[in-house]
Amino acid sequence: MEALADDLEMALDQVRFAEHLGFVADAWQAAVLRWEGKRLALNCGRQTGKSTTAAALALHRAVYYPGSLILLVSPSQRQSTELFRKVGELLGRRDEGRQAPWKPELAEDNRLSCVLANRSRIVSLPSSEATIRGFSGASLIIEDEASRVPDDLYRAVRPMLATSGGRLVLMSTPYGKRGHFWEVWNEGGPEWERVKVPSTECPRISAAFLAEEQRSLGAWWFSQEYLCEFVDAAASAFTWEMVQSAQKEQIESWNL
Repeated sequence: MEALADDLEMALDQVRFAEHLGFVADAWQAAVLRWEGKRLALNCGRQTGKSTTAAALALHRAVYYPGSLILLVSPSQRQSTELFRKVGELLGRRDEGRQAPWKPELAEDNRLSCVLANRSRIVSLPSSEATIRGFSGASLIIEDEASRVPDDLYRAVRPMLATSGGRLVLMSTPYGKRGHFWEVWNEGGPEWERVKVPSTECPRISAAFLAEEQRSLGAWWFSQEYLCEFVDAAASAFTWEMVQSAQKEQIESWNL
């Protein structure tokens, strides 16, 4: 009975589930794990724990929602595989000296995907828009390093949520004021929940390390990689604001 009670508690509380895996969530991670919306943009600095959080979110969906399809998308197959590996690491954990009743058997397991005995699938996808079509009814899509994922790939995965009413998570550090991650963050609309976590707020990253990184990388890279700031490309002659202003003036002149 105690095991069943634990299992029910973990089914209802993703944070409790993560704790069972040895993952003690920061406050923002706990909020993301308990997120109940459909669209989420995570603007997180390097090494803040976004990949582990996403892996726990994916695994909870697969374990407690039988027949779920979870897709992991990244700029490259290697990166998708790395996120999938984190899912596998969590799946392999057990509390010492006790049975893990939440852990179903694997019906299929390989380097790029797995199928649980409850028919849930977790699949890491390649980065080519031309090769990922064919999936449908996804219950959760997680796009890692979204600022570097091609816009065509992003447009190709969105229809996979059409019939399922599934959830979409974009997570990344910024990479200039361009692309769908920037557009979602800047003007995505009220359907998107946005979470910003600079590395300066991560208790596992020291101030001394960040100071060294700022000296070594320079302000432009440091602002993006650790402070979650969208900054114009270093080689850009015009800022995003200048371009937007010029476009606005052109449109207003057409309407005269």
